[in-house]
Amino acid sequence: MPVKKRPLTKSGTPRKRKGVKLVPTTLKADELLIETQGPEEGQLIRQIESDGGSVLATYKEPLGGHTQLFVALPIDKVEPTPFQRDVSDSHLRKLTLAMDRTRRYLDPIIVVRKDGLYLTPNGTHRLTALKELGAKTILALLVPEERVGYQILSLNIEKAHNLREKSLEVVRMYDELSKLDAGARETDYSLEFEEAQFITLGFVYQQRGRFSGGAYQPVLKRVDSFLDEPFSQAIKERARRSQVLLELDDAVSDAVAQLKARGLESPYLKTFVVARINPLRFIKGELPSFNELFETMIRRASKMDPAKISSTDLSRTGGAADED
Repeated sequence: MPVKKRPLTKSGTPRKRKGVKLVPTTLKADELLIETQGPEEGQLIRQIESDGGSVLATYKEPLGGHTQLFVALPIDKVEPTPFQRDVSDSHLRKLTLAMDRTRRYLDPIIVVRKDGLYLTPNGTHRLTALKELGAKTILALLVPEERVGYQILSLNIEKAHNLREKSLEVVRMYDELSKLDAGARETDYSLEFEEAQFITLGFVYQQRGRFSGGAYQPVLKRVDSFLDEPFSQAIKERARRSQVLLELDDAVSDAVAQLKARGLESPYLKTFVVARINPLRFIKGELPSFNELFETMIRRASKMDPAKISSTDLSRTGGAADED
């Protein structure tokens, strides 16, 4: 499918998308290589060499002009960041077989250096595949700034997330950042977290692995927002919100059990109940707060009368089947 072209400005360049502020460098291809390193680059190169690695090139990336290093590293010095998703065995198998067939490794991972180790925020599957194949060295693009490692997740190219994986990845990152930058606020890392509901859902998935997050995400997305509070305070509020969501899930599960007891069967029962108790579809204008909305939904779920639900009502239900 061809890519839809962006409207052009008067100068003939594509019009920027909303929210994009970057003015790219004017660096040309023959201006990217850094021949003479400054003190910071020189110190980093010496650290890499003392770690058993080798710097193959030092260059400026062409978009923002930031210094990056193309490096070869001992594979046992490279680890995934703690906040990454779990390894998918099926994806790993395909990747390993592809590398075995081509006998090549063509896609360097991205790493940041920390305490003598090299952490990759987006290369877990490639790293694991190379280790399984017995490689001793891995090629990587080293980014000097540690914080960029968290931003890189939004550029992840390895494997599409499902909601559970995405939420757990975000909450692991949340935990790391709360330790690394305790005085920062959630709003300071909105790019890294992408959407506020992933944080709350991540807290829930940590407590209930088979939680049907897909049934609640459309509702949660409309009333959950980034908290303009330090992590030390925000983490308490996220924990509280996760408990509210679990309480709602318990009430919804009870309603689903009552419907099943009446002989109603459908893969969409939980989605149906959530839609039935959701008041947002009738609200125009200002939305209720997080607390107001979920208090209402918990109350409605607890009072739902299964005798008033027919198989015809269920047949109108669409969307994805319940996850559990």
